[in-house]
Amino acid sequence: SGLVHIKNPYLDSMEEDVLYHLDLGTKTHNLPAMFGDIKFVCVGGSPNRMRAFAHFMHKELGLMGDGEDLADICAGTDRYAMYRAGPVLSISHGMGIPSISIMLHELIKLLHHAKCRDVTIIRIGTSGGLGIEAGSVVITDMAVDSSFKPRFEQVVLDDVVVRSTELDKDLAEELLACSKDIPDFRTLIGHTMCTYDFYEGQGRLDGALCSFSSEKKLEYLKRAYDAGVRNIEMESTAFAALCGLCGLKGESSCSRLR
Repeated sequence: SGLVHIKNPYLDSMEEDVLYHLDLGTKTHNLPAMFGDIKFVCVGGSPNRMRAFAHFMHKELGLMGDGEDLADICAGTDRYAMYRAGPVLSISHGMGIPSISIMLHELIKLLHHAKCRDVTIIRIGTSGGLGIEAGSVVITDMAVDSSFKPRFEQVVLDDVVVRSTELDKDLAEELLACSKDIPDFRTLIGHTMCTYDFYEGQGRLDGALCSFSSEKKLEYLKRAYDAGVRNIEMESTAFAALCGLCGLKGESSCSRLR
């Protein structure tokens, strides 16, 4: 059907669904009128970057006006920022799995209530590169955890629930084909490793704590590279798991910073 699926039987019996961290709700806003024709959602960590991306899309799509007056749809909260350029929604998600997870739960419910169809969602942003040139763009074919496994482990009550992190392979190939028209960036498909931490979790030697040697770090990163990992960030497994379960065609595309 192309609709966004909600896997929560309790939502249907709720008189009102409040999307707390987006400052939106089913009683306070006409979500189908506001978002019903959205076809693409692009998410990234920084509010400023997502505002700049919305301006870019406004210009690329040839929309009326200069786009400088794009309003933050979530201005009533300081948790996330959301901008719209035609059929494209641009939303910030903060840093790390907890932050993107909260945003995605509410975004998916928003798309469901708005009766959106055939939505493609893409995470864009920066990441740490592994064995690739600085400035390269990695299109994720598989999001993996710190053991290089395609899984997202979520503690639900006191159970550990393991969810698949499979992304849309056709979309990855389509994005790679599109990249051929942009000669300025080296673009490749590879695995993206998702960690719960920026410092020790990614093998950095410059955090407040460091419980391993530089030799151990290099040995670990070599094993990651040999397993197909080409970049490291902190959101992709949760992103892939939630989007996959709710019927959203999802992809993660990140540029390498280091």
